[in-house]
Amino acid sequence: MVEFEKITEKPSLYDHLEDKSVHELLTEINEEDKKVAVAVEKVIPQIEKLVESIVPKMKRGGRIFYLGAGTSGRLGVLDASEIPPTYGMPDTYVIGLIAGGDTALRNPVEAAEDSAEKGWKELCDRNVNPLDTVIGIAASGTTPYVIGALHRCRESGILTASISCNPGAPVSQEADIPIEVIVGPEFVTGSTRMKSGTAQKMVLNMISTATMIKMGRVKGNRMVNMQLTNQKLVDRGTRMIVEETGLDYEAAKNLLLLHGSVKKAVDEYMEHQ
Repeated sequence: MVEFEKITEKPSLYDHLEDKSVHELLTEINEEDKKVAVAVEKVIPQIEKLVESIVPKMKRGGRIFYLGAGTSGRLGVLDASEIPPTYGMPDTYVIGLIAGGDTALRNPVEAAEDSAEKGWKELCDRNVNPLDTVIGIAASGTTPYVIGALHRCRESGILTASISCNPGAPVSQEADIPIEVIVGPEFVTGSTRMKSGTAQKMVLNMISTATMIKMGRVKGNRMVNMQLTNQKLVDRGTRMIVEETGLDYEAAKNLLLLHGSVKKAVDEYMEHQ
């Protein structure tokens, strides 16, 4: 076993930040950010394994639960909240849980992440079961709220994964599929909302996007099931229908508004040709 090392808390490679110009600060932050995609590339095999495990379970009604605290929790809630409008999936399929509840999305909730039982209780409140996948997100890899929940999930035969930014992190020991994205020390020492947060967001994007594509929510490269929540999306959907059917813009728009999604509109049109 690799000895646990909290790289996320190591001193920044840069110092005397307050003496630097804005240009220097931005350039150096950008230099650090360039390292993130390279680190994510190294864990593609683990992400692939996770997605390939999720899809067959989701096709049988299984769900994804994201579980985290602070920035990690917020990123999970963000990714989950974007699935319904982007892919037209009900909000019951990808669920983000954050230590401290919705209040913690905007404000820190004291000691919310320190309970090893709270996460499991919140999962049980939502009837978590072996068809589901629970993904714990913790930059440091030491959050009790996440570790405790994953431990109980494994005892109950529920697939677990973790996303952390330290090698050999404690949370990885409770994950069937551990994903450790080692991005190195933060620009501001210990500020894991930066590179670690960016890495987590990228991995979450990859998990949910690949899963939704394999769930049939994309055709070609288009979001054919997106919700029509504003004029921009209505226009985008209308143009997709024009390309697919050859209809003029107004006819395509009317068809879209009638059926509520690009996929349904195109399917209905093709069925009657």
